Amino acid sequence: MERGPDLRQSVLRAYSAAALRPNDAHAFPVGRTFAESLGYPPEVLASLPAACTDAFAGVSNLSLSAEIPPGRVILDLGCGAGLDSLIMARRTGPHGTVIGVDFSFPMLARARHSARTAGIPNVAFCLAAAENLPLRSGSIAVAIANGIFNLNPNRTTIFRELARVLQEDGVVYSSELVLRGPLPLGHAGSEADWFA
Repeated sequence: MERGPDLRQSVLRAYSAAALRPNDAHAFPVGRTFAESLGYPPEVLASLPAACTDAFAGVSNLSLSAEIPPGRVILDLGCGAGLDSLIMARRTGPHGTVIGVDFSFPMLARARHSARTAGIPNVAFCLAAAENLPLRSGSIAVAIANGIFNLNPNRTTIFRELARVLQEDGVVYSSELVLRGPLPLGHAGSEADWFA
């Protein structure tokens, strides 16, 4: 199975395709109906632009279950189309800020459009790799990562970056898909396995 730069390019292509054509078939679930299946309330999703709900591709409703303090700086690592970022921007309030970071420009274009459409000013989106965050050390109170670690083999570097940008009392909330048993005998790993 591919690793390193090849995997990174495959993930980038897959998530960019989900942003550009969310209604197409993808190797992973995408969209508002999927978000509802993860526990996002329909009324919350209805209050947000379709540009962010249609291309949602997380693995949990972390932005609703995490403790988001008012007036703090929040990081949404692997923000995708911005669904979680916009929810957390509302939760932290007008004196707080959410910074969404993603490496897919098409996803970020959706996120930025959604923030403008929804009139949510306390959110900013940055094009960057999770391994090299464009943030000051000690600047983040809370970070969430909704399903990115399985998609990036450079986990040690990502955790090091998270430790660098977090405040001393900072908190990270993460959710991931977990393989609950061995793959069937003779199963050849493929790109699709990274999204299953």
